[in-house]
Amino acid sequence: MGSCCSLAVQAEKEGQGPEKGFGAWMERICARLETGPFLAAGGLCLLASFLLTGHGCRGGGHLVWWNPAFLTVFICGVPILREAAESLFVARKIRASVLIATAMVACLAIGQVFAAGEVAFIMALGEMLESITLKRARKGLTKLVSLVPQTARYVVTCPKCLAQGIRFKDLPISEIEVGNCVRVLPGETIPLDGVIAEGTTTVDQSVMTGESLPVDKAAGDEVYSGTINRFGAVTIRVTKAGEDSSLQKMIRLVREAERRKAPVQRIADRWAAILVPASLALAVLTCLGVWAWTGDWMTGLIRGVTILVVFCPCSLALATPTAIMAAIGQATKHGVIVKSGEALERMGRVTVACLDKTGTLTTGRLSVAEVASFDASVPQDEILRLAAAVEASSEHPLAKAIVAEQERRRGRVAAECGAEDFSMAPGKGVKGVVDGRTVVCGTGEWLRENGVDMSRADASDGPASRLRGEGKAVVFVASGSVLAGLVALADTPRAEAKEALAALAEAGVAPCLLTGDHAATAAAVARELGVAEVKAGLLPEQKAEAVEAIQGGGRLACMVGDGVNDAVALKTAHVGIAMGGAGSDIAVEAADIALVGDDLMKLAYLKRLSVGCVHTIKANITFSMCLNAVAIALSVLGVLTPVTGALVHNAGSVMVVLNAALLYDRSYSRNRLAKRQPM
Repeated sequence: MGSCCSLAVQAEKEGQGPEKGFGAWMERICARLETGPFLAAGGLCLLASFLLTGHGCRGGGHLVWWNPAFLTVFICGVPILREAAESLFVARKIRASVLIATAMVACLAIGQVFAAGEVAFIMALGEMLESITLKRARKGLTKLVSLVPQTARYVVTCPKCLAQGIRFKDLPISEIEVGNCVRVLPGETIPLDGVIAEGTTTVDQSVMTGESLPVDKAAGDEVYSGTINRFGAVTIRVTKAGEDSSLQKMIRLVREAERRKAPVQRIADRWAAILVPASLALAVLTCLGVWAWTGDWMTGLIRGVTILVVFCPCSLALATPTAIMAAIGQATKHGVIVKSGEALERMGRVTVACLDKTGTLTTGRLSVAEVASFDASVPQDEILRLAAAVEASSEHPLAKAIVAEQERRRGRVAAECGAEDFSMAPGKGVKGVVDGRTVVCGTGEWLRENGVDMSRADASDGPASRLRGEGKAVVFVASGSVLAGLVALADTPRAEAKEALAALAEAGVAPCLLTGDHAATAAAVARELGVAEVKAGLLPEQKAEAVEAIQGGGRLACMVGDGVNDAVALKTAHVGIAMGGAGSDIAVEAADIALVGDDLMKLAYLKRLSVGCVHTIKANITFSMCLNAVAIALSVLGVLTPVTGALVHNAGSVMVVLNAALLYDRSYSRNRLAKRQPM
């Protein structure tokens, strides 16, 4: 504990080996003194001092050696003194711990034992509250780390082992390589990212995607480390091992967030560095001035010591890190990985959200959007059935989407009707015999080559023209030489996309669609989702240029994307946000923030959380500086003593920590803070 600068000292020690000799011995003592029981003992000694002496000193500054507050000074003050010594002689920096230690020693020098104990105790209490806040904020990370299995059931391939009847061997996951196979039984956590090579099961992916319902998995389906195998036993071929696994990447992102500072936090650090020497100078000037005015050296000394006590920039230094950690902890809990406090602070000032289309606003998977009939005697269901029967033998994405829709409506296509004499023309279409009739599916050119009359399909006011204008892919279906109808396919918007963009607009952020797709497709999606600003046909570098143009106009933009082609724009934007579930690794690495479950509703939540965090930080800093200013004025006038000054100042520090800690549990539901903008 000791002081509000412990985070900075700890950060400087990262990567160093364990200390030896006196340093290690002192570190062990301080670690023991910083525990809850010792802090409670220090508090009881301070209370006993107040009951026995009233205020901890007896006139003239003479020490009362039997004062129980001495124990409080030792228990709570030794860690402060150690940290101050490290700041001065090891780090060679002046931090708040130096000022706190100076104030504590000065209180002892003038006989204010109770004041010295009070300074030490309340600082230790504030530090413990900070530690509790940070511990709660790291719950998301702790949960992620606990999900990583330490071993995996390796599928043995060694002939000698197999001859001895050894089929599986438990190995540390660090020894499993890409291409190896592991066996996962029901109820076990999947240890590494991979593809199911054998078996079927149902997987709980909530930790990775936020999906509340388990997902069925079969051979060829991807699975992720940290997810739970619910039912069947499966063999998984590893595709990402060790630190490359999706769960380990999430853990790494959260740890990065804990190490990086926000601009507001750096400002607070600079203020702390300025205030320490300023407080020492003011204390000396006050002491000399009061002595010269009143002729009483002790009065001047007491007022100077009081200024040291109240001038400590503890609450100022605590204002930002506790709020940032609490906000990042809440974001992690809600499936949003924020890489840095800086990104969180910048998100609060964003006014435009540039969004990619495919995989971000849409599902990234083609599906049947509409079935139209040109022949009244052939119903829409029959058109879909004929198309699916022929397309079942094709591997084309459009074919798979048609088959999937028929399976969703009617069950397995192969069990219902299969096509004979199947043939395919790449880039044109397919044909086959279904129920004794030749069925042709594909482009208008392909159907003309097969003798189909396409005059009805060419009408400018017909369904084909309308669907193409909406950016949908059209597959014509003919039975024999007669055009029966068409199947239109599209990459459909995510179910929550329209509501998410509306919520984002309510939070003060205007959506803008940036896509490499055709203008007609982009315009159709924009109309459906209510997006007014659209830029289509963009190459990756052009997306980045579009983001630069928006920001060059005085607006601050975030970029939301999921693919490799979005990486440049993610880096260019004021804040880059990646769809962490379905997005590419490159996009996630390039972004400042990752949405683990690909839930677009988290965008508005993120904006409100950022605004709330910045407001909390600035309110805490304002409160801290105002309280210090008032306390300093009262100290100069002699209204406050070291005892009352310590109580007022450190009570402010505790209030700052408690206010920041509330961010972790505060609700940022829709409409909350929607109209508020960051200060």
